[in-house]
Amino acid sequence: MNLEKLNEILNYNFENKELLIEALTHSSFSYENKLYRNYERLEFLGDAVLQLIVSEYLVFKYKDFDEGMLSRYRAYFVSEEFISELAKQIELGNFIRLGKGELNSGGNDRPSILCDIFESIVAAMYLDGGYNEARRFIITIAADKIDEVIQQNIFTDYKSELQKLTQKIFESLPDYRVKDETGPEHDKTFIVDLYINDTYYCSGSGKSKKKAEQDAAKKAFLMLNEHKVDA
Repeated sequence: MNLEKLNEILNYNFENKELLIEALTHSSFSYENKLYRNYERLEFLGDAVLQLIVSEYLVFKYKDFDEGMLSRYRAYFVSEEFISELAKQIELGNFIRLGKGELNSGGNDRPSILCDIFESIVAAMYLDGGYNEARRFIITIAADKIDEVIQQNIFTDYKSELQKLTQKIFESLPDYRVKDETGPEHDKTFIVDLYINDTYYCSGSGKSKKKAEQDAAKKAFLMLNEHKVDA
């Protein structure tokens, strides 16, 4: 485990190296090696620190959001789905200390583990360097992604919107057909084709069938609106 390389990626040099090692130690590793500490206590703290940083960013950046919208976006930005992608961005899986069984089963690429270890890193940085260092780290790697997601209006139910539109234009409902499933069992990606009156319109992808359908529905909805299709 190359701690210097990780410090470089995090753009932060830990004074307390043991704190960083603890943050990277999965319970499977501590059990196999009879160690007392692992990431779990830090993950508990990191979850709270992360929620505060994200909440603060949303409140000050998006002043027109009401409490409900702030809550929905915060829930997504501290979710396993979003945080595990941040962890992959910094290749955190290469530094996690896992037990042999967990490692052999692909644990260093499992979203749940990546999310937990990422949160423990946030806590370790908070304890070692203070809130401002933890905040700097999160904002540096996540702010652009947060803004991009918000621009995409992810909380619009495009399946419902498309259904209303196709009923109006075609007097029929969209038909979603699973085309493919790729990736390992713990990290599948679904590809869904969207048809209207048996005519193919577009495809969508996502980590679940529901998300793939939403992706396809969004594309079709925007396509139909852009071209102002008539019946």
